Amino acid sequence: MKDFTRCVVNPPVPTEGFDSLSVPVHRASTIAFATADDYARRSERGHAGYSYGLYGTPTTRTLEAKLTALENGAWTFLLPSGQAANSFAMLPFLQAGDRVLIADTAYPPVRDFADRDLIRFGVEVAYYDPVSVTDLERRIDGRTRIVWCESPGSTTMEVQDLPAVAAVAHRHGALVGCDNSWATPLNFKPLDHGADLVTEALTKYVSGHSDLLMGSLTVRDEALIMPIRGALGRYGIGVSPDDASLVLRGMETLGVRMRQASDGAMALVGRLAGHPLVERVLYPPLASSPGHAVWKRDFLGASGVFSVVFTPAATPHVQPALDVLRTFAIGASWGGTRSLVAPMPVRRSRTVRPWSGDDLILRISVGLEDPSDLQNDIAALLDDVTARTAKAPTA
Repeated sequence: MKDFTRCVVNPPVPTEGFDSLSVPVHRASTIAFATADDYARRSERGHAGYSYGLYGTPTTRTLEAKLTALENGAWTFLLPSGQAANSFAMLPFLQAGDRVLIADTAYPPVRDFADRDLIRFGVEVAYYDPVSVTDLERRIDGRTRIVWCESPGSTTMEVQDLPAVAAVAHRHGALVGCDNSWATPLNFKPLDHGADLVTEALTKYVSGHSDLLMGSLTVRDEALIMPIRGALGRYGIGVSPDDASLVLRGMETLGVRMRQASDGAMALVGRLAGHPLVERVLYPPLASSPGHAVWKRDFLGASGVFSVVFTPAATPHVQPALDVLRTFAIGASWGGTRSLVAPMPVRRSRTVRPWSGDDLILRISVGLEDPSDLQNDIAALLDDVTARTAKAPTA
């Protein structure tokens, strides 16, 4: 073998006895086959076999397997973001003339995807009240192929009765999909409660460090695997094994991070809920939060994300007051080590369950900082809102 050839042909190196606790990063586009016959028959390897890097490497398969086990599912697909997972939970199962019903409190990009792209493909899009099974029953029909859930709802935190929703949907022959990014599979398992497909924004809690984008889509039934795999292949959707490795690393601390975030959130919720300029706090563990009884029945715990509704007098002063924060960062997403706040408008993203309050909700994601620093930051925020409100002219 000539030197030029030695530069590109790798010698076989035994791996027996090398049992690392970390998952190796396998990068590959081309997968080599031992014989021409193996290559010709590569499609016979099925969804679990290796044929091309787009369809997975041992690194991505390890992450898929861990998620499948946590979700109690049949198979998991990795996608470039949580929203990509949401989109491909629907696309393979819809065609022109079909109908999809989406919870009115779903993540706004889901609405945008449905209202722009699904409609353009000839799919009828409708929305339903997420906390009214009666409303769902009234709207569903024989053309409905998917009922989409997000529980708790985006920003306003309504918890859905997923078993009841699934019973209605399945009676009409529809699949049920659920975005589970708030709870993660540690705190809620939608497939155990009637969902057929569950998505996670791994960008958030599962990866846990605000440094990558990824989503997952897990199915309950093996019959759903090939339609999704085929669609992902046609659209050329895959993920980097390097990013998958980072998610695997972050996942190892998911349990302790979730517990810390939940405990920190409960401490701040108590401080905020008693303030005279706070109208209410939206957080499923609170008895006053919509769907609390369902959360208590079906969920195993809570995350560190909640929302704060201020009084009408205070609301205009919340956004400028955020500049006093020193420990909290201002930014989108959640689930990382840093605590975040984000002022969220909601009225424009509601059509069935209108939002009647002021059109600004402060979403808070509690991270891993010392609780006293977070308490001090919230105290400074409330003091600043109070001062601005007191100075404002009365009508």
